[in-house]
Parts: sequence; structure tokens; C-alpha cells
Amino acid sequence: MTDSESAIAVAGRPGATGRSRLWKTLGPGLITGAADDDPSGIATYAQAGTQFGLGVAWTLVLTYPLMVAIQAICARIGRTTGHGIAGNLRKYYPNWILQSIVALLFTANVLNLGADLGAMAESTRLLIPVPAWMAVLVFGAITIWGQVVFKHTRYVAVLKWLTLSLFAYFGTLVTVRIPWGELVRGLLWPQLSLNRDFWLMGVAVLGTTISPYLFFWQAAQEVEDTKARPSREPLLRAPGQAPQAIARIRADTLVGMAFSNLVGLAILVTSAVTLHAHGLKDVGTAAQAAEALRPVAGTWAFMLFALGIVGTGLLSVPVLATSAAYALGEARRWPVGLSKSPHRARAFYGAIVLSTALGAIGNLLKVSPIKALVWAAVINGVVAVPVMVMVVLLGTRADVMGEFRISKRLRVAGWCATAIMAGASLVFLGSVLWK
Repeated sequence: MTDSESAIAVAGRPGATGRSRLWKTLGPGLITGAADDDPSGIATYAQAGTQFGLGVAWTLVLTYPLMVAIQAICARIGRTTGHGIAGNLRKYYPNWILQSIVALLFTANVLNLGADLGAMAESTRLLIPVPAWMAVLVFGAITIWGQVVFKHTRYVAVLKWLTLSLFAYFGTLVTVRIPWGELVRGLLWPQLSLNRDFWLMGVAVLGTTISPYLFFWQAAQEVEDTKARPSREPLLRAPGQAPQAIARIRADTLVGMAFSNLVGLAILVTSAVTLHAHGLKDVGTAAQAAEALRPVAGTWAFMLFALGIVGTGLLSVPVLATSAAYALGEARRWPVGLSKSPHRARAFYGAIVLSTALGAIGNLLKVSPIKALVWAAVINGVVAVPVMVMVVLLGTRADVMGEFRISKRLRVAGWCATAIMAGASLVFLGSVLWK
């Protein structure tokens, strides 16, 4: 059984175990959630735990329903219409809005790519004595090669298995002693502060978990999966497929975003009970967090943390590059999709190569990864809210979604996510402008 919607449809039949059925059901949502924990996200969670301890654990409880809402809407749009986010924006909104969003998204993704490749290289150097520039080039080449050479279904399967690399952070968590009472309080009882840095960290966590490139990626993967399987059609053309498709999207998104936030929580808790508990207050990058763990948590914790950075980088770098290519390609009416061969979608694959190469070049030119991430965060803060507004509106329009418009509950959740993200973006942008 290869079709995840068929896995939903036959869930009640004997033969397969519950776990195997769940694994076959998971797809775009799981990969999206795991890619959210990229090396830059790891650095954010590690910094949150190092600076404020377990008192900010509640932020990952808050972000979970917000992530589920907006990513589910994006997935529903892709599966229903047969077009990604950029394709739908092109049809229903002014061209200048779309082109501005795509340009900003591409720029932010390139900056993030460079920072992630650098974090992977630095983490590799902690384990193996190799030059950082060589590691950057090797990782960049590996990710480009995989996307160009592998067929879509096989490459997505590789990405799906790479999500298991994030279990390294649960392994790291096992090696440390956790004050469970303090952790439960941190999760369930928000500990607020008037400290400016406290609120900026909360905004950083929110911005890390809700990123525009994930909107474009998950919707595009729903479109790709539909094209890759002859039995599937967009729901507007095959409404009979809707019950299984919507059930799969719901399960996939709930599990994928839960996995994402649990990994983020594991990183935050590990940093809080080791680095914060030993008086450290600052880590700039994911690699620095891994290195700081060695003297206070031991060699195993250090190695697992560093290996996790490399593993999640191999997953997130392709997602960043490909989401930028999907957005650019749909905006410019190119043939797009990993399901197409490179000679049938030259510009699309060229955008993947270009974005990855620019990220690597920026890293080799010694562009500060911290500054790159600040600028990426600024751009994402500008882009995220308008895109979220348009995504929720698209999900509610009968001329876009037909009879498969999102429910009132999902609509309310989407608007809540958008409002909270708008407030967070204003706080972050204000802090940057008036620092």
C-alpha cells in the first residue's frame, strides 16, 4: 500500500498494524513539521531554554494549535484546487502583491539556507576535523543532487525517513535529569515577565514555528502527491475523494505539528536543565549549543545534539530551496514540481540550484549567520501575516474551494493564528527598528 489516503480508507481492515498504517498516512504534514525544526530553529529553542529556563516552555503549547490551523488550511487549498499557494494567489490577487511576496520569500529562504548550511558544517567540524567550507559545499551538493536525480515519490520517501533523525533530540533528553514538577508548571502556567528580552524570545519562538516557506511547501506537496498518483484528482474534480483526503490531512497535520513542537520542547528542556542550570545565558548558533553541552551534559548528549543538527539540515535545506522554487515557478507560470523531470521543468530546478548555491556562497563569503537569520526573520515577519490573511480568505471562498470551504472552527483558528502572528511581527519589527 503506497497511497496514504488508501491507508485511511482501509484503516479498519485487518493485516497492517496501527503504527504501519499511521506511517503510511503521514506525508506532507510530517515533513513540514520536521523541516520546521531546522538548524536555525534548533538555535532558537536552545537559546530560549538557555536564557530563560523552563519558564518559556508554554510557548510551544501555544504555538501548536496555531501551526495546525494554518498548515491544515494550506494543505486543504492544495489538495482541493490542484494548485499551490502561489498559484492560487496568482489567480485571485493582484500580480504586484504576489511578485512582492515571492521576491521576499526567496530572499528570506536564501538567507536561511546559508545559515542552515553553516550550522551543519560547524556541527560536522565538532565531530570530524574537516574544513567548514568543504562541508558547506558537500551538504549543498548532496541536497541539490537528491532533488534533481531522485523521482518525486522516492525523494519524498527519503525526506520522510530523515524526519527520524530528530529523535536524536529525544535521545539527548534521556541523558539529562529533568525536574518534572518545574517542567509541568512551565508548560501549563505561563510565567510572564516585563523583561523586553523575554517577550522578544517569545516572538522568536512563534516566528520560528510559523514560517511562510512552510505554507508554500505543504500546499505544493499536496499538489505533487495528487499528480504522482493516477488514482487522485483535485477535490474540485473528484469530490468523492474528499472524506479520505480531508481525514488524512487532519491526521497528518496534527501528528506532524505535534512532532515538530515535541522536538522543539526537547531541545528547550535539554538546554534549560543543563546550560541554564549551569549559569550560561547565551548561545548564538545550534553548533554552539551542541558544543556547550559537552562539559555539562556529557559526550553522548553532545554527539546526539550535533548529529541531529546535520540530520535535520539535510531535511530542511531541500524544503527551503524547493518551497522558494514552487513559489517562484507558480508566480511566473513555469512548469513546476519534483514529479517533473529536470528537462521538463528547467527553470524550476534552476531555482532550486540557484537558491542553494546562493546560500552556500553567502556562507563561504563569511556572512554572519546570526545577522542573516535576523534579516530572514525580519523578512518573514513582513511576509507571514499578509500571506496568512490571504490563505484564510482563500480557504473560505466558494469560488476557490467550492463545497470544501474550511469549517467555521478552522476559520476561527486561522484568524486567531493570524492575529497573534501580526502582534508578534509588530513587536519584533519594532524591536529591530528602535533598538
